[in-house]
This record gives sequence, C-alpha cells and structure tokens, in this order.
Amino acid sequence: MLDVKFVVENIDAVRKALETRGDVSGLDEVERLYKKRKEFASKCDALRHEQKVVSEQFRTSKSEEEREVLRKKSKELAQDIRALEEMLAKVESELNAALLRIPNVPHPSVPVGKSELENVVVRQWGEPRHFNFQPREHFEIGEKLGILDFESARKIAGARFVVYRGIGARLERALANFMLDLHVSEHGYTEIFPPFLVTEACMIGTGQLPKFEEEMYSVRDGFYLIPTAEVPVTNLHREEILDARSLPIKYCAYSACFRREAGSYGKDVRGMTRVHQFQKVELVKFCTPETSYDELESLVRDAEEVLKRLEIPYRVVALCTGDLGFASAKTYDIEAFFPGQNTYREVSSCSNFEAFQARRANIRFRREQGKKPEFVHTLNGSGLAIGRTIIAILENFQQEDGSVIVPEALRPYLGVEKIVPII
Repeated sequence: MLDVKFVVENIDAVRKALETRGDVSGLDEVERLYKKRKEFASKCDALRHEQKVVSEQFRTSKSEEEREVLRKKSKELAQDIRALEEMLAKVESELNAALLRIPNVPHPSVPVGKSELENVVVRQWGEPRHFNFQPREHFEIGEKLGILDFESARKIAGARFVVYRGIGARLERALANFMLDLHVSEHGYTEIFPPFLVTEACMIGTGQLPKFEEEMYSVRDGFYLIPTAEVPVTNLHREEILDARSLPIKYCAYSACFRREAGSYGKDVRGMTRVHQFQKVELVKFCTPETSYDELESLVRDAEEVLKRLEIPYRVVALCTGDLGFASAKTYDIEAFFPGQNTYREVSSCSNFEAFQARRANIRFRREQGKKPEFVHTLNGSGLAIGRTIIAILENFQQEDGSVIVPEALRPYLGVEKIVPII
C-alpha cells in the first residue's frame, strides 16, 4: 500500500508513474476521500475545541441559568462530534479500501513498456544445447518415462494437475532439498516450513487481496490456500517492530502453491507449465530502505546459482512497467531455456516491494532506541519453482533413446545418473 500523504502531495508524479503501468484506476477516488477525511477531521477538531471551551466556561460559571445553557450546548456538541466521528470512520474505511487497490509505483530504473514484449534482457548464461534429433516437450518425455502421470491427476482433481511417479516423485523431493541446502548453507538463509493455509489479513498484507480474489483458493472458516510461501513467510513479522541490527533477515521456504490461473485458459494447456498446484522454494528478505536494491541484486544471484549448478541455460529479464506485478516496484524474471518449446520460460520472479507490503502488514524497524519506527522494505523471489525446473531438466538433458541424464549437482540427492523408462 502506498503512503496516502505521499500520493496526494505528489498526485501528478504518482499518476504519471502509474500511467506507465496502465493502471490509474482509483487514484481520483483516493484524492477525493483524502480531502473529505481531512475536512471531517478538521471539523471534529474544531468541535472538540469548542466543547473544551464550553466545558471550561461551565466549570467557572456561577450562574445556574448560564450553566444550563452551557450544559445544553455541550450535549449538542457531543452529538455533533459523534455524528462526525461516524462519518470520519466511514471515510477512513473507504479510503483504506481504495488504497488497497492502487498498485505500487515503479522504481525509476524500471524500463517503460506496455507488455512483456518490451521487457529487457539483462544478461544470459549458458548456450542452448544443439540436438541431433527433434527435442521433445516435457510431458511427452515424462509420460514415456512413466514419471509424470496427467491422466491419474485428471481423475483425482481435474485438469491442470500432475501426479509424480517413482523417480519423478524423488526428483521433485531431490530438487527441493538441493535448493534448500544451497540457500541455507551457502547463501545464509534461515529455513522456514510454514502453514499452507493463511488468514485474509495475511493475503491483504502481501497484496493478493482484495484485488486478486478470483485467482485465489478460499476455503471454509476464512482461510486461503497460499499462492506462494511469500504470504506466510512475509507475515511472520506482521505487526512487529524489528531491531535494525537484525536486518537483513533472509528466509527460505519450501511449500505447495495453489493458483486458479484465472484467465490463462488456452495457454500452456498441456503438461505442467501452468498448473493449479505446484511446489516452490521461496526466498524472502526484510531490509532497510537504503539497502533494498542491493539486496534485490543479490537475491537474483542466489536464484541464478541454482540454474548454474544444474547447468541449465537461462537469461535474466527486467520487467517493464506494463508487466510488473501489482505490489512490485521492480522485478527481474529468470527464464530457463526449454528446448522442447524452443524458448525461454520463467522459473523465478524476484521483486523488490519497497515499503508496499510492509505498510499493509505494519512491519517496521527501529534504527536506535527512542527513534521513530520506519517501514522495512520486503523482497522475495523463487529459488526456484520446482515444477518448471523439472521441465527444464527433462527437456535440456533428454537423450534420443528417451532417457534423461541427471545433472551432476543433483546426483547425490537422487542417487542415479540417468532416468530411464519404468519397465
């Protein structure tokens, strides 16, 4: 959530910045409600001051007749104040609801553009492998190996799910352990295993609600299935004031993720590029405002290292303003090369939210004892999405006979050098 005072005092600059995202809806409403709140608050203050004067006059008056007039006046003022306070509370609620739907302001370094077609490739690592046969897509490879079972998944849960079988299930588990070990042992993150159900307040805190209600899975008793571990992990410090000396705080977490993929039907229907449930290792950081963009760069490098160790070609892309996520001030996508599709696909999205999430979740830090608390900056990124990393492994390391070579870094976790068809 943006600082409403900053928005109103810099309305033209904010409007111009949000226009590059293609979303200025609600900005006029925020300005209107802010002025209305200010007007009601000013009237309330004036009436309270008048009530205080009347009270003092009542205390010093020696005339019973005058005291009766003052008593009546005080009662009328109290009624007027209550009515104004009710109107003020209503406007406050409306203003907060309007602010929750305003996206973050892009950082000045974000390239301006309308869609993903205007994203900018920052760097590239590794050369796509040359095949002496037509490379197959992951679903064909996985089904022939007997490790990806889409038919059983459809019978159990419907379309856009997958059942991992045998070494396929072990591959999923091996990747999770490999990623967690790398981030904990070498990159200095603290491992968290969070709940997969969260409250509405948590979803509001990280920006999923109220704007993206249709994309979330809600369940009974006010809970939501998490779309990413970003939600529970960021909310670990909701309503807290952190000691500046503890920053940066770095967490990594493995979780299942649940998304409706609303509006994406017709895209990537086959296989597991877009599914309703997938697993991911998430990286989350809390830091001071002045260090957050350095922390974003290191976050991206930490996620990149997974692909380097797995020897999968990839590129890093800076998202343009029109492709930024709702809560993000700046985002880099890491895209692995998928030979079966002959294209690069996202396996990680690393974002700096600045104070946007912290203001919604009230996560602050104090630089020194007695100093006023400030909002932290929050960041997160996939380190990596496991399902899509499996796609990259199957497609990059496929052999002409249908087998798949296991990347060397993963062999100690999987215990085999090659995945061959189940007989």
